Amino acid sequence: MSSELRRSLSLPVLVLYGVGTTVGAGIYALTGKVAGMAGMLAPVSFALASALAAFTAFSFAELGGRLPHSAGEAVYVREGLRAPLLGLIVGLLVVLSGSVSAATISNGFAGYLGELLPVSRASAAVGIVIAMGLLTAWGVRESVGVAAVITLIEVGGLLVVIGAASGHLIELPSRLHELTPGSAGWPGVFSASLLAFYAFLGFEDMVNVAEEVKDVRRTLPRAILWTLAITVALYLALSISCVLVVPPEELGGSDAPLALVIERVTGRTPVGISLVALLAMMNGALVQIIMASRVLYGLSRDGQILAAFARVDPRTRTPLLATAVVTAFVALLAAGFELAALAEAAALITLVVFAGVNLALVGLKRRSDPPEGVIGCPLWVPCCGFAVSVGALLWRFLDAIRPAG
Repeated sequence: MSSELRRSLSLPVLVLYGVGTTVGAGIYALTGKVAGMAGMLAPVSFALASALAAFTAFSFAELGGRLPHSAGEAVYVREGLRAPLLGLIVGLLVVLSGSVSAATISNGFAGYLGELLPVSRASAAVGIVIAMGLLTAWGVRESVGVAAVITLIEVGGLLVVIGAASGHLIELPSRLHELTPGSAGWPGVFSASLLAFYAFLGFEDMVNVAEEVKDVRRTLPRAILWTLAITVALYLALSISCVLVVPPEELGGSDAPLALVIERVTGRTPVGISLVALLAMMNGALVQIIMASRVLYGLSRDGQILAAFARVDPRTRTPLLATAVVTAFVALLAAGFELAALAEAAALITLVVFAGVNLALVGLKRRSDPPEGVIGCPLWVPCCGFAVSVGALLWRFLDAIRPAG
């Protein structure tokens, strides 16, 4: 069988891939949960989360140009820290994080589908996972092409929500006195920022399709930075709109928060936004399965796990066994766990990976400058990325052991 992947992804398609996994992975499902924790300061939680993600996004942009390989994070840690075993552990953590993320998104899909049809959460979540796994196996050009089209639709859905709430946005100056933390106070705002951080995850997935990108050293770093910029702008505008229209405690209790916003503004059943949200969830699950299967492929090709995972089907040019294993694992997670628990687990695992990746870039930068044409960042950027990742993990640990009340 052929062992090479097909290079078919251009900058616009890769940006749509990144925005698709980021937007589909969080904002449609988690806006309400963040508002429930942070109250009217939900936009502040999203802003803090974007700052947390930004340092690492710049680190990934440089590393994507330096080492454009599948299983990117594992390669970065292995080369940057000169620690093959640690690189393998990071690679497996990335597979775990992607699988948990896909299960999270699938539960979000089930929540929105439940607004339209009388189906059980578990059956809806598992069904969408299997469907996206089959699409992933079809081919990267086809699956990423579908993801790009859905991304345009889901971003349009967010703009519809923002537009519907525009009448409330003009009330913002007179309602500034309402911008106070939720019932959990400022600790709730910071804890919500960790949950909101999950909504920004996606840019890091892009490095794992590096071997399927055209002119990868130029295209991949730019796509990562464009993805982050678009996502931050959308999330801040949307979170402000939502808390102005619907009280945060109501948003926190909804499985379909954006549909609730549309219903409150228009007075009509929000079938349209629910359908868009379903597409967003499908998209997010699709790209996470693509990412996780490519990490298994990369680890296998480098001789770190079973060679069978590196086998590429000569017709589809995709790693079928890796895709099947990831799909099955995601289906098990989706059936067994709830959305908020999965989302927080994915965020915590990803913070561990981010800490390792930033530290790896510090090691690489101390030994050599980036190659010509690769976007570089100052040494303090990965240092800050490492500090905020470890700090966020420490905050979550202290928050978990803090006595109630």
